[in-house]
Amino acid sequence: MDVVLDLLFTSGIGLLSLFTIVFIIGMGFFLSFWLKRKMNEPKQE
Repeated sequence: MDVVLDLLFTSGIGLLSLFTIVFIIGMGFFLSFWLKRKMNEPKQE
């Protein structure tokens, strides 16, 4: 497990992978809160 974490935090491709994982999780939270807020708004005509 040490080798995996070392590769994740020290190599360039590992850091890009970590950034991608964090970005996707953050985007999921943002979209879920944004869509929940949009669904609760009254319908505009």
